[in-house]
Amino acid sequence: MFALKAQRFSDGDRLKIGGWPVRLKVDGRARRISLRVDRAKSEIVALSPTARRLNEAVAFAQEKSGWIAKQLAALPERMSLAPGGVLRLNGTPYRLEVGPGRARIEADRIVAPDDANWGMKVVRLAKREALAILTERTAVHAAALNRPMPSVAVADPKARWGSCRPATPRTPAAIRYSWRLILAPAAVADYVVAHECAHLIEANHGPRFWALCEELVGDPTPHRAWLRAHAAELHAIGA
Repeated sequence: MFALKAQRFSDGDRLKIGGWPVRLKVDGRARRISLRVDRAKSEIVALSPTARRLNEAVAFAQEKSGWIAKQLAALPERMSLAPGGVLRLNGTPYRLEVGPGRARIEADRIVAPDDANWGMKVVRLAKREALAILTERTAVHAAALNRPMPSVAVADPKARWGSCRPATPRTPAAIRYSWRLILAPAAVADYVVAHECAHLIEANHGPRFWALCEELVGDPTPHRAWLRAHAAELHAIGA
């Protein structure tokens, strides 16, 4: 009698466990099998240190199917960008409308041409606006700290709002932000900018680091609380 071969899984495979989406991921830095919530994609990621242990990751996810259901059910529904809706940029609400020409901001509205890529064009516009405003605020806070202006970029990370690489004798400083900060209130986004700029001096989260943040934007507690409370909503906004 022959034993059945165990099913083989690969990095990036997507499964349904209890009817909920689970993506398998191999992460060489992981020390153990674990699960995490990918709020940007509304799915669970089952992490494994090696490809050989992906079967264990699947088994672990099956054991935690109740937890998976609870976590994903609590996420807000994805908000698709469509004409007739409203999108807040830097705290200001803009009506979403169809119009000829390039995607643009006009007074209290965002206009983009009517085609299959309408939503993506609005997202690209929001990213450009995010880069401009976050770069401007970075210049303000870097100057206040008497530090050279770092390079600034925006991306769409899932687990952090910003990251800072302080300057070294060989490389200039660089800061990368989540473009989704443009969807948050202006004061909240500005706190994240101040936070990353403080890392230009203190590459840690010790008392001197938090003192710098407070010097730049005052008490960071309400801004941190806002991001924790609304992170899932910001990640649910897409094309």
